[in-house]
Amino acid sequence: MNEYVVRPVRGDEWRKVKELRLAALRDPAAPLAFLETVAQAEAWSDEHWQGRAEGAGEGRGVRQFVAEAAGGAWLGSVTVLVEAAGTRDLFDRLIERDQGHLVGVFVRPEGRGTGLTEALFEAALEWAWALEEPVLYRVRLFVHEENARAAAFYRRFGFGATGIALPMPTDPSALEREYVFRRPGRRDTPSNTA
Repeated sequence: MNEYVVRPVRGDEWRKVKELRLAALRDPAAPLAFLETVAQAEAWSDEHWQGRAEGAGEGRGVRQFVAEAAGGAWLGSVTVLVEAAGTRDLFDRLIERDQGHLVGVFVRPEGRGTGLTEALFEAALEWAWALEEPVLYRVRLFVHEENARAAAFYRRFGFGATGIALPMPTDPSALEREYVFRRPGRRDTPSNTA
């Protein structure tokens, strides 16, 4: 299954962005992996999807990568959000230093276990480290406490658990655990490692 190219989405590909997101939200693991539902995503207007694709393909604050098969089908995706120092994250916590945040991780069943997820993550991290302004010192992600398969992949890839666990915004009885991949060659002081 190495017959794919990993690349950023383009603004005119909003229909494919929408189709892949809806497929992700229909996946059996979706309740553990995503904060939105199929019904919420289906209710969005075409203008919403157009703006989402345009921003994710050309914006400096977000970039979505897809794995595209030789025939044009999209096999998976990951998105990097830039979280600027001084802003608040989705848990309403203050962001102390500029960092990246991986979201929307999804690979279709036929692409799982083939190296495709690793290729998507490598592209996402390469883009994050290449930013000149802001310079990102780490990239993080959150994983649901019951999503052991995803957590195991993140650890194998090189993400480390920070020990931070926060209530899931859509279900405060469940926890989201933070994992971090630090910028290669970058040393952070204890006050900015969390």
